[in-house]
Amino acid sequence: MQASVIVFPGSNCDRDVKVSLQHATKKPVHMVWHGDSEIPKSDLIVLPGGFSYGDYLRCGAISAKSRIMKAVIAAAHKGTPILGICNGFQILIEAGLLPGALTRNAGLKFICKDVFLRVENNETIFTNKYNAGAVIRIPVAHHDGNYFADEATLNRLESNNQIAFRYCAEQGEVTETSNINGSQRNIAGIYNESKNILGMMPHPERLDQAMLGGTDGAHLFNSLVDSLA
Repeated sequence: MQASVIVFPGSNCDRDVKVSLQHATKKPVHMVWHGDSEIPKSDLIVLPGGFSYGDYLRCGAISAKSRIMKAVIAAAHKGTPILGICNGFQILIEAGLLPGALTRNAGLKFICKDVFLRVENNETIFTNKYNAGAVIRIPVAHHDGNYFADEATLNRLESNNQIAFRYCAEQGEVTETSNINGSQRNIAGIYNESKNILGMMPHPERLDQAMLGGTDGAHLFNSLVDSLA
């Protein structure tokens, strides 16, 4: 599996996800600058976390207009798997590749801690190494991760199994108290209808090796390797 990571001004998790991908694939990873117009032949494209363009206007709004995004959007429409993590999720929404919006956290504060997620759909290229309904621990680090969509969109996400992860309690209960940022229906990550695009606020690359304190994030990268190798 050959992966490419898009680097924007203000990305700060690009090298982290590169290390995770190299650990999983045992191959070099392409680092693609936002000002480029082409992406090397890739089986997976990752939009990493960070604070692209300082989060001016709206988080991800400027990056969504970067030159490289034309190539990302074209690849997505051709079925190339796209993974957007945190700021990358915000960029995917601003680019129109995923529905809804990511707004200011309900508590109006930056949140940086490990959280529990429930795997809602484990039948995708991103999640097939997880058990259905599994509870995993993954870090978050965001100020604008409050997922919003209208009721019709939320119902469509539910009926199409497009919800990837929900914030939950340690035993898997999806409750108001386990909803760390106010996201509607505790949504932490979603797919597009074709399931080749995943956007998620938590950072699997930050907990994918035992030396980091846990390996729950590794299953996501290993799922991709097994699916795309």
